[in-house]
Amino acid sequence: MSSRLPAREVGAASDPVRRLSRRRLLRHTLATAGALLAAAPLSACSSPASASGASSLSVWDLFQGGDGMLMDDMIEAVSRGAEGFDVDRTILDWGPSYYTKLAMSAAGGRASDVAAMHLSRLAGYAPGGLVDPFDLDLLAEFGVTPKDFAPAVWGRTQHEGTVYAVPLDVHPFIVFYDKEAADTAGLLDPSGELAPMGWPEAFLDAGRALAEATGQAGVLFGHVTDTAQNWRLFAALYAQTGAAFTLPEGGPPEIDVDAAVRVVTFMKQLFDGRTNPNNLDYNGALAAFTSRRGGMAMLGEWELPTLKKAGIPLGAAAFPQVFDEPAVYTDSHSFVLPHQKDPDPARRREAHRYVAEMLKQSLTWASAGHIPAYQPVLAEPEYAALDPQASYADAAKVAVLDPPNWFVGAGSNFQNRMCQPLQSALLGNTSAEKAVRQMVREADALLRQPNPVA
Repeated sequence: MSSRLPAREVGAASDPVRRLSRRRLLRHTLATAGALLAAAPLSACSSPASASGASSLSVWDLFQGGDGMLMDDMIEAVSRGAEGFDVDRTILDWGPSYYTKLAMSAAGGRASDVAAMHLSRLAGYAPGGLVDPFDLDLLAEFGVTPKDFAPAVWGRTQHEGTVYAVPLDVHPFIVFYDKEAADTAGLLDPSGELAPMGWPEAFLDAGRALAEATGQAGVLFGHVTDTAQNWRLFAALYAQTGAAFTLPEGGPPEIDVDAAVRVVTFMKQLFDGRTNPNNLDYNGALAAFTSRRGGMAMLGEWELPTLKKAGIPLGAAAFPQVFDEPAVYTDSHSFVLPHQKDPDPARRREAHRYVAEMLKQSLTWASAGHIPAYQPVLAEPEYAALDPQASYADAAKVAVLDPPNWFVGAGSNFQNRMCQPLQSALLGNTSAEKAVRQMVREADALLRQPNPVA
């Protein structure tokens, strides 16, 4: 089998208004996907700041629930004092509806001043001119420079050498573990943290040891019917092999099939349906871990608040290295400047200052589990005291995001189509080889589709 196989050779918030500063109200607009479609005329998407006056800085994001309240707190902090911001915040539903609305408003050139975007989605916006570049000199004037970010993350902020996004966080796919079970299983180092594993058999042994320690399951992974979980696990392990997964325009995809089969074979061995269940959905795995029916769970760090409420002796670690190189699958909530036809220089300057000031508030954001992308915050004693957040902070240094292309990223159909053959393999319905070949065919089919904003 060829180690680099082109696909075409394989086969063809409850209170809608909340006061966040002494001068203004933040408007919280919750939009559903249906409302987005109903609001299709582009003029309806324009000038979001007009409702609260021209002086306010309009900001769009997708943060609701606990994250939404933390974002409120950060905005309130930067809105205090004589130099504080007047912020008109609009919250839209997470998912395709958010990115549709953002694209529509940017295409009209009358979007918000600042918006949140998953960094993995940038490749679908920057090439088509839907977001405007940042002025690095302006950011530096406000205390933010490229050296303040992990190179692995900062490298994905650019298109053709120009910076179009500024990361707020890194949110990795990690492991949470029951400290008592891990201690009994002999998996902790002298400092009480999860010891390195280093090779696949060590992870398999860890699952067996955790199952013996708990008397039930070892490692829990909820993937059935989920549109992203299998891809997160595969992408982390595949990156650890050192192989490239690239999606060049027009295709075919460039995937090391041997490495991919090696990874899927390991996934099937790990989730054997005996030591570690192979048939859990996301909520089932989460419930099993919080009720101590398993010793370890593979989850996004964003589940930290839920797990802390469960009251279990909780530990966390960056995703263990089991192949040749350290790598952790991540994404990043980032700030972008949606395209405007004729941006006012003073407002653009304020937008840069706003982004810089929000980064400096990201210790608040870290309380939910997110790793601050702005590294000076990681150096603060208050961050080092966060438990277990500080134990996986180094994941940002080895961050791996989705391969860039217009159809990939958080909530995308690409992730869903990668997950389906992987799920079939874990459930025992197909072989690792067949699953990988199907993944390559799916990637090739997506590459054949025209970019709607090219």
